[in-house]
Amino acid sequence: MDAVAAQRRTVSTLVGAQAFGALGITIGIATASLLARDISGSEELAGTAQTAQVLGAAGASWLLARLMAARGRRIGLVVGYLLGAAGSALAVLAGVLESMPVLLFGAVLLGATSSATYASRYAATDLAPPDGRGRALSIVVWATTLGAVAGPNLTGPSADFADWAGIPELTGPFALGTAGMLIAAVVIGVRMRPDPLLLARSIHAGQVADGTQSAEEKQPLRTVLAERPVILAAMIGLAAAHAVMVSVMVMTPLHMEHGGAALKIIGVVISLHVLGMFAFAPVMGFAVDRLGPATVLAAGGVVLLVSLLLCGRAPEGSSTEIFGGLFLLGVGWSMATVSASTMVAGHAPLSSVTEVQGTADLVMNLAAAIGGAASGVIVGEYGFSTLAGFASVFAFAALGAAAYAGLLIRRTGAVA
Repeated sequence: MDAVAAQRRTVSTLVGAQAFGALGITIGIATASLLARDISGSEELAGTAQTAQVLGAAGASWLLARLMAARGRRIGLVVGYLLGAAGSALAVLAGVLESMPVLLFGAVLLGATSSATYASRYAATDLAPPDGRGRALSIVVWATTLGAVAGPNLTGPSADFADWAGIPELTGPFALGTAGMLIAAVVIGVRMRPDPLLLARSIHAGQVADGTQSAEEKQPLRTVLAERPVILAAMIGLAAAHAVMVSVMVMTPLHMEHGGAALKIIGVVISLHVLGMFAFAPVMGFAVDRLGPATVLAAGGVVLLVSLLLCGRAPEGSSTEIFGGLFLLGVGWSMATVSASTMVAGHAPLSSVTEVQGTADLVMNLAAAIGGAASGVIVGEYGFSTLAGFASVFAFAALGAAAYAGLLIRRTGAVA
């Protein structure tokens, strides 16, 4: 199979897997903080499940990157989805046992599926031409919409399923999520042949042999970042945008419930947020390829600030501000994530690509973990509007990273 045909098969496979994997992850977003609060009996601990999941994603990013470097994308993605399925099943058990330690351990494992879905966007670029990386990456990000929007809207039916199964209402989404992640693992395991990363390495080796490409020696990460500072700027932008999104999103269900919003309405708001995150990704990819990633990253930072202004003005319960704020929060995240990820993929050397990408996602998830951990305390002590102000610090950091990346790209004439 040639590279063009393999790229088409890779992208179509990733689209299918992303749909089911995203369903598995996002179906629990609207209820995770509520389940943690009910089990712990403390609103200040409501964000701990999401924080544990983000920390799990951070650790899994590093582990899956090493696994992919040794065995290819297929094995790494399958392992990520299977670990996530196990974690989702443990979340159900935690609700039955009313055990916070079991919930947190399950959330850590669930983070592996988050890491797998993030790694999938990079897998789409392994065989993509340089001027098409943004579009290839964004198609896989867009595919998340298929499951991610449906996920939160299934909170109502999943509660009915939980009642039928005799398990706590808030564990129903995790039960359905387990099935979604198992299906994603099967799709990747069966269809991702040939492995795009291994094929890219084989093609490069052939080009080195016939003299059309120079050989690359694997360099330590610190050397790569020192020689290619655009990657560092992209990592900062990626991490800052993700911290904004996670810290506000995880506390939104609690803020709405305080005002008496029904679980189904909370699910609609989260679905609208997820729609903003993923549905317009192809537009972002096209903009990245046409306007440059630094420009799109800067625009994403501005949109994030507007979203935080709306969220900061949103009263408890259901409101126009919370609907608009969460939607724009997703759009700003999409702009920043597609653009920064394209910079990482475009500037990382093939010999170190999985290590660089894994480190980018590690930093991204650690920043989000800090934001998620702080969000529960901030909302509990000072309120949701203060959280929006706290998150704006990260949004300004994304703007700074965009300016730095743009300066570096103009100075070197590099193409992302």
